[in-house]
Amino acid sequence: MATPKFLQNSNNFQQELKRRVNEYFENRKKSATGNFGLYFKAALFMLSYVGLYIHLVFFTPPVWLAIIECFMLGGSAAAIGFNIMHDGGHGSFSKSKTWNKLAAVSANFMGVSHIMWAMKHNIIHHTYTNIDGVDDDIEIRPYLRMCETQERRKIHRFQHIYVWVLYCLLHIMWIFLFDYKKYFTKKIGTVPIKKMSTREHIAFWTAKVLYTFIFIAVPIYMLGFWTFAIGFLIATTFTGLVISVVFQLAHTVEETEFPMPVGDTNRIENEWAIHQVQTTANFATKNKLISWLVGGLNFQIEHHLFPKISHVHYPAISKIIRETCNDFNIKYIEFPKMRTAIASHASLLRRMGRMD
Repeated sequence: MATPKFLQNSNNFQQELKRRVNEYFENRKKSATGNFGLYFKAALFMLSYVGLYIHLVFFTPPVWLAIIECFMLGGSAAAIGFNIMHDGGHGSFSKSKTWNKLAAVSANFMGVSHIMWAMKHNIIHHTYTNIDGVDDDIEIRPYLRMCETQERRKIHRFQHIYVWVLYCLLHIMWIFLFDYKKYFTKKIGTVPIKKMSTREHIAFWTAKVLYTFIFIAVPIYMLGFWTFAIGFLIATTFTGLVISVVFQLAHTVEETEFPMPVGDTNRIENEWAIHQVQTTANFATKNKLISWLVGGLNFQIEHHLFPKISHVHYPAISKIIRETCNDFNIKYIEFPKMRTAIASHASLLRRMGRMD
């Protein structure tokens, strides 16, 4: 389908929201990008990731410790994605374009092409959130049915049960399939990607070759194939599960909407900012440990409205956004606990699997 259009500022919600948030930063003379706390966290996660890799591959810890460290390696990869790559990809990690670029490129440590991620996430998902046929994040057919406009199959009756296995496979599929599919088909779902420059082609293949050498070839040489395979599966399945759960809780829960363009106009009935609020949910925003680990992605409404603002500022601006939503009578969706959000996601999948 052709990418839909949004109404243009129908009730001044977006302008008022920008004014209030900009006023917050101006009055406090704060930068909207990252701070020392973010840089310290980034260094900690990167050092942990590298240290765990070196210890696992070159020092061969005992089996019980190796299993624990593989889980930690997978968790560190997810944390790098949430806290470093994500902010860097949106240009909010630092005031410096160079540091933002380096932060974005950290995706390559996870075996993920930062070039494909930017096209899929920054351009498509952030613009056309939860629009079936455009937003690739809800396009998991034929295995899952995420919204009412998607075809229901018999197997979907059990999707709320087997979905967790699929989530575990996300990272492995991302490494070995998804990026290459986008690269060779030149599409993300149904949306054509922009023409890649020679430099981007070289960067894509260089990153893939380096990841294969460092994280596959070297461990196989040092440890043997089966030892590598078991450790690699533990780490990548844990990464996939963590990433999937965090991102799915943001948009595919019972309270979020899945709007479609109206008739032949190919137009969404709301302006873009209202669409983002209605298709997005927060969870566990009072839990400082979760917020710290997931890079503020539990403040997903704030992130979708202001992706250029670093996640370290989301707790503060969330109060402003909530008040503005109340003033304009726009529902602000939030789950107080992570477990309630997970239950809502499972309930949505169960309902989508049993109703037409």
